[in-house]
Amino acid sequence: MASYNEIIEELRGKLGDSPEENEKILREEAEKFAKAGNKEGFDAAESLIMENIPEERRNEIIRITHVDGVRLDKMYAQVVELMKNKEYVEAKKVAERLYKKIVVEFKEGENNKFVSLRNPFEENFYQIIFKPEKELIRAPFDFSEYITAYAYIMIETGSPLDAIPILEKAIEFNPVDCGPKFELAEVYKLLKNRRQVEIITRETLRVASSPVALARCYANMGYSLTDAGEFEDAAAFYTASVMFEPNPAIPYEMQLLADRKGSPIVRPTRDRIVEVLEKYDMRFGPNPEIVQIASQLAAYYLNEKDIPNALKAMKLTYNLTLDENIKKLILKYDPNAVQYSSRELEAQKKAAEGRNITQTVNENPEE
Repeated sequence: MASYNEIIEELRGKLGDSPEENEKILREEAEKFAKAGNKEGFDAAESLIMENIPEERRNEIIRITHVDGVRLDKMYAQVVELMKNKEYVEAKKVAERLYKKIVVEFKEGENNKFVSLRNPFEENFYQIIFKPEKELIRAPFDFSEYITAYAYIMIETGSPLDAIPILEKAIEFNPVDCGPKFELAEVYKLLKNRRQVEIITRETLRVASSPVALARCYANMGYSLTDAGEFEDAAAFYTASVMFEPNPAIPYEMQLLADRKGSPIVRPTRDRIVEVLEKYDMRFGPNPEIVQIASQLAAYYLNEKDIPNALKAMKLTYNLTLDENIKKLILKYDPNAVQYSSRELEAQKKAAEGRNITQTVNENPEE
């Protein structure tokens, strides 16, 4: 990987005499580096952007993206480091300052709104699902992630109720990110608020774009329904969960379910699972719009001969559908591709047959 100085020189070579065109080029490069997780490349591009814009504008950008001379992403890095060391009291102080800066400087306007959408899939999905009427402005950093971390710290320091409006703000910055929604579900589970668990799970299922996300949604409902004494319905949700992503924790939850019921749990059929989910106005499987958007993006990128992005879209589609034709297409462009999730076809079939939960399921309900 090229060094910071090498990237700087490479980027300088792409610039011309027009400040406006240079800024456009550098912002596109910064976005590419960000998506690739290349921190040095992103920093190099940002540095050149600041170098090439007028001083008055530069000062304004610094004002809104820094706190006491520290850039917001650097502040977040401090928060993450403190969290790793479980220094939550200190982390809370930094995260609170970061949060206040974000909500003041990047608040929603009358005609526009800042968003932290992370990739083309999220951008397209957001437009189709939420149909925003306001102009969307790309936030300079992933504020949804930053704010979710602050909420997590609030929970860890004993303030789950205070975490709720913080998580709602994180969701505003990226409504198609499951992360803050899952944290909100955890808060409502902690507060034993079954109604709110249902509401946020329903919202999360609408945007869940991976087997892991779908499985977690169903598991959350299983937990909530167990707590509410709805044992048969809980069993259906837990079974749906392992059908999408086998999880070693689910057998223990099923055992708890059987213990609380006081009798063996009858393994629900697929039809019964679908019926129970529909009872709670939830679907079994991904939102069809997600699959459609991913497929369309794959086709678009293939047409543009952008193979890396095409593969990302195809892998997302395959993970949700297990379509063998898509798998063949992926292997055509990436012969060394590994399994794209632990939800391999055979594991999925076994889960669908209920073999992951036989320790707690009565295979002979008539007995």
